[in-house]
Amino acid sequence: MDTEFEVLIAGAGPTGLLLANELGLAGVRAAVVERLPCRTGWSKALNLQPRTAEVLHCRGWLAPVLDRALTLLPVGHFAGLPLDYGALDTAFPHQVGIPQARVEEFLEDHLAGYGVPVLRGRELMSFRPDADGVTVTLRGPDDAERTLRATYLVGADGGRSTVRRALGVPFPGRDARVGMAVADIELQQMEGELDAAGGSWRLPDLSPDPAGSAFLLPLGDGVHRLFLGGPEQQGVDRDAPVTEDEVRTALARCPGPPRTLRAVRWASRFTDVSRQAERYVDGRVVLAGDAAHVHAPAGGQGLNLGMQDAFNLGWKLAAVVRGWAPDGLLATYHAERHPVGARVLANTRAQMALTLPDPDAVAVRELLADLLAAPEANRHVAAMIAGTDIRYPMPGAPDHPLLGARAPGVRLDAGRGLLLADVGTPVAVAADGWRDRVDRSDALDPLDRCDRLGRGAATDGAGALLVRPDGYVCWAGRGDDADEARAALARWFGAPRAPVTRRGDSRRTTAPPS
Repeated sequence: MDTEFEVLIAGAGPTGLLLANELGLAGVRAAVVERLPCRTGWSKALNLQPRTAEVLHCRGWLAPVLDRALTLLPVGHFAGLPLDYGALDTAFPHQVGIPQARVEEFLEDHLAGYGVPVLRGRELMSFRPDADGVTVTLRGPDDAERTLRATYLVGADGGRSTVRRALGVPFPGRDARVGMAVADIELQQMEGELDAAGGSWRLPDLSPDPAGSAFLLPLGDGVHRLFLGGPEQQGVDRDAPVTEDEVRTALARCPGPPRTLRAVRWASRFTDVSRQAERYVDGRVVLAGDAAHVHAPAGGQGLNLGMQDAFNLGWKLAAVVRGWAPDGLLATYHAERHPVGARVLANTRAQMALTLPDPDAVAVRELLADLLAAPEANRHVAAMIAGTDIRYPMPGAPDHPLLGARAPGVRLDAGRGLLLADVGTPVAVAADGWRDRVDRSDALDPLDRCDRLGRGAATDGAGALLVRPDGYVCWAGRGDDADEARAALARWFGAPRAPVTRRGDSRRTTAPPS
């Protein structure tokens, strides 16, 4: 059977759709398969953290996403304790308040420009990996089965991932201890009340309370998001429907004037289960997003963690498919993202513990509130929740303040690497062999910006940086460090393009970019 797709992605959520866009940008023949026949329009998540905003900006996709947003929040929270995003070293010091469905809508619509299809109403039933690819069996809307062949399969199909379960990858962690729910509801509008979607968003009050927590967020068009976390949600099967009585009870606990429920549009249960796949890459099969990790939604990190998985994975998987990836490149996806996921699982468990109505938890919460009043402590935790403090392990000078960190302000619209170095320096000349994968720029604004952000980098005119397609610095040095630059280019972008001799010309030259 011929290989019909180079990459087949199971799951049309934000993770799968962002990954599909990254692969489409790189010219990979990809497709997304989704069990649901159409988008539901419902949203579990409601926010983009600053690092995710940077990711979208890096590709030039943030502006159209912001057009769909409801509000911008200059704060984050840790178990409801406020975090000041204004102190972060980012051009986007805020959460973007936007329903997940609107993010998915943009990403899916954008795929059309790459010719990447989303095959809806197709359920992945089974797959068989081998040395050359993966044979996948899908069931269509007419219950007919179809077999596809792909070079790689990516499971981005959620916490109950069929791909992960069939692959047999262990999913260790902790079972659920706390039950919660969300509901999108219509309220009886009070006289003189405005139905605004933005300005009235507030941080949730998650102070420990035996009666449980509840809060409202306006979503516009007469719809509010209600969070339910009380006794009524404990010990209930996750698939059990959320009742109107539960909604009314939680609504009565919300701060503010009494509200009257008109209708429940959509509701769903969730828990604080905390699990992570032991490995994200298994031969020809890769896991991303909730298929690789599940945790409580504390701090609003889940959607963002999955989208950043996709951003890390996309260019690496494309490099493997295109044939220029150096040995071990795909393995760095697990090496880099598994620790990031583990850290999110740890901080969400800590946040949930701080919301329990236990006297010891209350004491710890009060102590933490005092600590977060200190600007440095607040900035440290804010960067963790926002995702701006991620620093991947990189070969090279470990004390360089930019190595392994993101490069703020650098645009990588084409999904290629970028060498920032003065024209004519040995480093710039050494990069000629990678022109088909790495752009070059002598614009030092990004370097100066990194310096202004207080990272302490020596980014004067003699400095040079190599930035990966996902915006992280993978080499930092001086403009005359040609040998080091070549080693870094080979490490992350494979062998240089072979020199060719043009007919009638005895000179050796580098082939132009394809």
